[in-house]
Amino acid sequence: MELKLDPAQISAVLRRHIKESQVTVGMEEVGTVIEAGDGIARIKGLPSCMSAEMLEFPDNVYGMALNLEMDQIGAVILGEYEHIQQGMQVKRTGRILEVPVGVELVGRVVNGVGQPVDGKGPLGNKKFRPIEGRAPNVVQRQPVKEALQTGLKCIDSMIPIGRGQRELIIGDRQTGKTALAIDTIINQRGKDVYCIYVAIGQKQSTVVGVVETLQKYGAMDYTIIVAANASDAAPLQYVAPYAGCAMGEEFRDSGKHALIIYDDLSKHAVAYRTMSLLLRRPPGREAYPGDIFNLHSRLLERAAKLSDKLGGGSLTALPIVETQAGDYSAYIPTNVISITDGQIYLETDLFYGGVRPAVSVGLSVSRVGGNAQIPAMKKVAGALRLNLAQYRELAAFAQFGSELDKSTQAQLTRGEKLVEVLKQPQYEPMPVEQQVMIIAAANLGMLDDIPTDQVKSFETDFHEFMKDKFPAIGQAIRETKQMSDETMAQIKKATEEFKLLFKP
Repeated sequence: MELKLDPAQISAVLRRHIKESQVTVGMEEVGTVIEAGDGIARIKGLPSCMSAEMLEFPDNVYGMALNLEMDQIGAVILGEYEHIQQGMQVKRTGRILEVPVGVELVGRVVNGVGQPVDGKGPLGNKKFRPIEGRAPNVVQRQPVKEALQTGLKCIDSMIPIGRGQRELIIGDRQTGKTALAIDTIINQRGKDVYCIYVAIGQKQSTVVGVVETLQKYGAMDYTIIVAANASDAAPLQYVAPYAGCAMGEEFRDSGKHALIIYDDLSKHAVAYRTMSLLLRRPPGREAYPGDIFNLHSRLLERAAKLSDKLGGGSLTALPIVETQAGDYSAYIPTNVISITDGQIYLETDLFYGGVRPAVSVGLSVSRVGGNAQIPAMKKVAGALRLNLAQYRELAAFAQFGSELDKSTQAQLTRGEKLVEVLKQPQYEPMPVEQQVMIIAAANLGMLDDIPTDQVKSFETDFHEFMKDKFPAIGQAIRETKQMSDETMAQIKKATEEFKLLFKP
């Protein structure tokens, strides 16, 4: 059988296909790696590249453009960089570095760019946010006036922290800086505050220890851990705090409250210095680049209490800085002190002297002050601060061994008891009403005749007694946040009753 082809039919089919087919012509900017090593790549090409833009290297590895020079680009590689070699192609993404954000991250451990590293599978989030963001301006903020309780008596009474504040924790290594931050996270349980703990340049074992502690006390239910370990490349350590801040801003901008801890910014500055020197940026003081101040100011300025018009959300920052041999006038410590709204200074001598938390009351300050306290705490804190200041002055004078009159001895005894009351075990944050009651009792002189080594057991039994016999007092302080003269009289009467029962 002979097959006949109809030319008209064939041409009609071809015409239809040509009409329907759409040819799109696209242009893609491609660069070439001219040098790579130590987590840094120099790229030729990409004339339209933006600063801090994400670049795509082969094998799904991303980088970030930092140096935009006349004939080349200096980029840092975020991830494994050993396989990146000269001659490889690099593509632009047209996007600034973004990280996943949202409640889906709560309870998870992620790396510096928001990828999960806890083996619990993908995050399942829908939202991303650029790591760099503009800090809210003056009109968009409101004053810090809402207390963020740490659960630590010495801080909540004398160096209060408010929602939206930036309070620096500073001290030598092994003085309890991280422990203080962890206690604050544990104390946020049931207070509707999301916590983000950013570990920068820490040992992996240290981060695992923090995660286990938070799990033990049920704090991982509202906490995100961003871990850029010491074994990670400098670029990942550099982006980690900005990534954590973007996660916190997501809660802040949706009317919720968040607390972020940067542990610690000394290591962050070192990571940035490493990167900058490899990128051949000119070094300044202590070999840090000239924009080291901007590095931390643009990060910490993003912590704020937003105006009611914008939802009234807040992001509170507790940056940590490590000092060398107590030198808080060094470059990075003074930089961060000048950016923050106060500092909690931890002293080695106090720590080894058994005063824990080892907070130096003389060197620590909160520039928000009583605005960040509930009225009840404000009332008892004034007398506490005065008594401690007088005690410090007299203690220095009493060292000369001269005869002391009765009033001086009484003042020294009162101060001794107050110092003992302010000591607190680790991972045992205290509800604010209990803090107010024991400080009020100490201020009234009810502990003056208790032996100093018995003050801790007195306090423990006192709280149990108040909970069982006078629960209304604590409830009134918690609910009204006030301390009336009547409540003060009730505390005095209850303490007198308890002292008759207390057996050292």
